[in-house]
Amino acid sequence: MTTGVWRRVSRIRNYDTLFLTAGIWFLAKFLRYAFPALFPVFRSEFAVSNAFLGTAFTAMMVGYSLMQFPSGVLSDRFGAVQVIVAGAVVAASGALVLGITAPLAVLLGGMLLVGLGTGVHKTVSIRLLSRVYPSKTGRALGVFDTLGAFGGVAAPTAVVLVTNAGNWHALFLAGAVSGLALAGGVLAYVPRRTPTHEDDDSEHALALERYLTLFQSRRFRLFVGVTLCFGFAYNGVVAFLPLYLTEQGLTETTASVVYGSLFAVSFVQVVTGDLSDRFGQLPLAIAVLTVAAGALGALFVVGEATVFVLGAIVVAFGLGSHGFRPIRGAYLSATIPGEVAGGGLGLVRTLLMGVGAIAPAIVGIVADIAGFSVAFGLLAVVMAGAVLLACATALAR
Repeated sequence: MTTGVWRRVSRIRNYDTLFLTAGIWFLAKFLRYAFPALFPVFRSEFAVSNAFLGTAFTAMMVGYSLMQFPSGVLSDRFGAVQVIVAGAVVAASGALVLGITAPLAVLLGGMLLVGLGTGVHKTVSIRLLSRVYPSKTGRALGVFDTLGAFGGVAAPTAVVLVTNAGNWHALFLAGAVSGLALAGGVLAYVPRRTPTHEDDDSEHALALERYLTLFQSRRFRLFVGVTLCFGFAYNGVVAFLPLYLTEQGLTETTASVVYGSLFAVSFVQVVTGDLSDRFGQLPLAIAVLTVAAGALGALFVVGEATVFVLGAIVVAFGLGSHGFRPIRGAYLSATIPGEVAGGGLGLVRTLLMGVGAIAPAIVGIVADIAGFSVAFGLLAVVMAGAVLLACATALAR
């Protein structure tokens, strides 16, 4: 009996790297997606426009995107643990700034720190998890992304609670404490799980041309195009979905709940990640991206509708878009050579997040000029482009 319990505990402990890194990813998503849910509060408290809010979110996401390649290179050079811990500390510092009552300019600085700190994490974690769990990379990334996406589920609910209590700053104070605790856990437990060859290839890390040669592959270029279209459409949706839903007749509280359902279905990542290990990535990528594109098209067509119809469409979009994430990570991990894995992933994610970062600003501007329906129609077209490029990737040699 005791032996059986010990074995189960030992198996759980083998996944401490996964759960600690996923915990930081949960916090990163929680902090990031708290901002869109707080946009109505910011708009009234600071008397700013949709375009200003979209631009502020874009600035944070630009900081996030700019850290992708440097963090990957630094992890190639010095190891993943040190980079993950440093990023968590920076993000916690930004959350601490947002946890105090301060002028708008100071709070924008806190948003930028959150973007920079959280921008370090996923690129380095994909590389780390692919090494710690080499035969189960898709499954590990599915769990990682699922737990992270639940940060998006928790954020709108937490925003409702703190705004009803009259103090949204408390949400970020809690985030700062959690970030520091998780950073300490990574520093204490993850190094013992890291393969001994973690830093064997560090001498290759600083040669930029080694990373750029990845783009000589036509299939690689096409798949990068898939990720760019997906990133633009997804980031544009999540930045303004709560406001879009309120314009379709939902109350702010109901819109926040529906927005949370987008992330509640992120458990699909465990399924699609496991399936990608078994059957390959590209056919599955085409299927889930088609679901996401169809849902966006439906959201554009239905306009004002009941909460059940809008909720069903948002859930479908969540299933398709979240389902794509572990497939993307597994495909890139299998495609990029190990000696440039960190920087290679970082370079792709820099492009991905750079394109995604401009989406909120563009959606905000288009929404102010032509309305949210037109803006979301544009996003549906872009997601359809991701489907076409995924088909081209599967057919390319």
